[in-house]
Amino acid sequence: MILRAAGLLAAFALGACAQQAATLPPHPVAAGPRITIEAQPVPQNGDGSETHVVCPVRKPQDPPCNNFAYAGGLVLTSPDTSRLHGLSDLKVWPDGRLLAVGDEGDLLEARIALGPDGRLRSVTNGRLTAVIGEDGQPLSARGKEWSDAEGIAEFPNGDRLVSLEEHDRILFYPHGGGRPRLAPSPDVKFPFNLGMEGLATYPQGGPDAYLVGGEASGQLFVCHLSRGCAPLRAAPKPVAYGLSAVAPFSGGRLAYLLRAYDPLRGARVILRVEGPAGQRLGEWKIEKPATVDNFEGLAALPGKNGVVRFYLLSDDNFSKSQRTLLLAFDWKPISGR
Repeated sequence: MILRAAGLLAAFALGACAQQAATLPPHPVAAGPRITIEAQPVPQNGDGSETHVVCPVRKPQDPPCNNFAYAGGLVLTSPDTSRLHGLSDLKVWPDGRLLAVGDEGDLLEARIALGPDGRLRSVTNGRLTAVIGEDGQPLSARGKEWSDAEGIAEFPNGDRLVSLEEHDRILFYPHGGGRPRLAPSPDVKFPFNLGMEGLATYPQGGPDAYLVGGEASGQLFVCHLSRGCAPLRAAPKPVAYGLSAVAPFSGGRLAYLLRAYDPLRGARVILRVEGPAGQRLGEWKIEKPATVDNFEGLAALPGKNGVVRFYLLSDDNFSKSQRTLLLAFDWKPISGR
């Protein structure tokens, strides 16, 4: 996306051009699809400290309390490939299975490992493969304008969706293999390189339902494989921020990941949680001196005692000055919300 002097586009241009991308190595991965993932721990804050605000007893009309706790963070690299970069979205399952997709049409499958204390410890069993296009060839074979994958979703039966921008479209990948086909997408003209960043299955909308979110507007759409898309609501966000991910979870709740960037303050992220009617339940801001980068991926996993584990993944834009970060935060809602 092009950096402009003012307005929304200038605020979150990090996603595509804040850093100069390195030359992209070709497919396939040198060591084959299986890769070793090296995970170095990172602190929540630059001084090594951690921040956890505990909610006091509150009235229902009070604004949300930032009852979030850091649950570990990692910098991800691999000695086996120079393509473990540019990751734009992720999904995580209760058994630790991780699925991520990248800007240059790469698909990462791996597993998250937790320590005895439940904190994020490592990422194992890495497998990096090319996302295939409708012609049966890797998306990257046609260039970045055709391979810029920004969202990924998986239905319970294993069918998958991948959203792409520049040439905006959503591809449906049947479980068991085979070439993809176009899936319904919002009948909207998205600004260039500010397309369908948010993508997630939406069980409360039906077995074939999924959510799509536009980056610039924050507008959400409910789509069905069987009958197209309809507007849902816009994700409330500050003007300087764009919507980079959406994650529905239990109880009809919804989490958004909002991001902004400018050269003075760098990357900034807001993790926001809303109830079924759109009421704000919680919000956590991540900015310097905290560990922060160009976060684009979000996953939500309900846990014990009402706690929800959020995983955030950053897109390093294939830049040496950025990192692929995987951070974990635990959020416990206020009783009754």
